Amino acid sequence: MRAIDWFPLLLSIQVSLLATLLNFVAGVAVGWCLARRRIPGREVLSALVAAPLILPPTVLGYYLLVLLGRGTVIGSIFEALGIPLVFSWRGAVIASAIASFPFVAQASRAAFEAVDVSLEQVARTLGRSEWEVFWLVTFPLAWQGIVGGTLLAFARAIGDFGATLMVAGNIPGKTQTLSIAIYDAVQANDLELAALLVAILSVFSIALLAAVQTVSRKLVASPP
Repeated sequence: MRAIDWFPLLLSIQVSLLATLLNFVAGVAVGWCLARRRIPGREVLSALVAAPLILPPTVLGYYLLVLLGRGTVIGSIFEALGIPLVFSWRGAVIASAIASFPFVAQASRAAFEAVDVSLEQVARTLGRSEWEVFWLVTFPLAWQGIVGGTLLAFARAIGDFGATLMVAGNIPGKTQTLSIAIYDAVQANDLELAALLVAILSVFSIALLAAVQTVSRKLVASPP
């Protein structure tokens, strides 16, 4: 049996977990702002949040390179701190997070908009602060949709290719995720390895989607 280098799969899981964690924090905050705040330019912000869904991955990766590259202000700061972003696993995390961000943000917005605002008003009349209203009323009522979006974001992040390749590159043992390893195997005409890696990624993705559907059904069957 052919030996397999499991580094790309392990790196993909690590990158996706970190990207999902970032997306959960930022996506919930942005989703709440879009749902509850009448901020100037809200529709523009909403379009920017959804943009990664329609932009080609290479275009998304190019924008990230322009923003985070070593010659940019942000890139130079991180370079000076000794934690370069491009062509590192950190770049893969950022690329995967940006590519999968809409799943968390849009699901969070829809979940918050579905919460009955009169329940929040009742909590305010009882003397609860805005922070307490969010954690004691709004979030518990919206968390089912947020969890579903977060799991979908993880599934999207683990399969990201174009943006990750542009920002993190293809460095075996360092930045080569599973999707990039498949591309590398095809380029090397190693179709046996490519087929094996495709099977691993397919099984993992389908199992993850099945888990999402199972969790969603259980959440619907047992509301908070």
